[in-house]
Amino acid sequence: MLHLLTLLLVLLSAATAAQKNSIFLLAGQSNMSGRGGVTGNSWDHFIPPECQPRPDILRLNAGLQWEEAVEPIHADIDVYATCGVGPGMPFAHSVLAAGRVATPVRLVPCAVGATPIREWARGTALYLNLMRRASAAMAEGGKLAAVLWYQGETDTISREDAEAYGGRMKTLVSDLRRDLGDPDLLIIQVALATGQGKYIDIVRNAQKAIKIHNVLCVDAKGLPVGSDYVHLTTQAQVTLGKWLADAYLNHAGINFLHK
Repeated sequence: MLHLLTLLLVLLSAATAAQKNSIFLLAGQSNMSGRGGVTGNSWDHFIPPECQPRPDILRLNAGLQWEEAVEPIHADIDVYATCGVGPGMPFAHSVLAAGRVATPVRLVPCAVGATPIREWARGTALYLNLMRRASAAMAEGGKLAAVLWYQGETDTISREDAEAYGGRMKTLVSDLRRDLGDPDLLIIQVALATGQGKYIDIVRNAQKAIKIHNVLCVDAKGLPVGSDYVHLTTQAQVTLGKWLADAYLNHAGINFLHK
């Protein structure tokens, strides 16, 4: 009887550990997939300390297999552009530094550059791929901790898209929560630092005006951008990753600050 009880406790402990896996979806467009260190079609291969690989940071690759995360973590996902440093790795490093989350931290890259929010609507190729990757990430009982969302630069090109942004984002939040089976799913969106058009403020205002339970907003305005005036620099991505971690950890009630 004692051996049986011990076995049951071991199995329960393993199941509990699996349920506590820290899985984060990274979605949106190029500033989420990462262009830090990219000039033209060339990446400088500089990886700052906050983005270095470590065994307790994994990523789901394009083949739906877990592997140790190495920059650029979107290289086999955002395949039509040159990827560099993004916010995902510094986010993971900062979350781990808190010492209060389950390990390993599992990143699920899904972002694709130059994609307006309408291309992320329910039923589109991008949405279906996100769902496929999320399902694979949680297949062994892991828990989805949050969606990190940085997107909207393309929606600044036309006034029509800019003015529709708020409504489309609210619909996306609702659809993600329903299809992922979590009505309280935490979504941390980034308010734009830049844009491809002249309607940046309309999109930014829409992002900051969204007041939905468990939807947070981290404002990237003022972070350094590269020579293309659209993409964050490597150091800016490191800073953004830390800010996203702050938002996640503080919301989760974990005493952790990065200043």
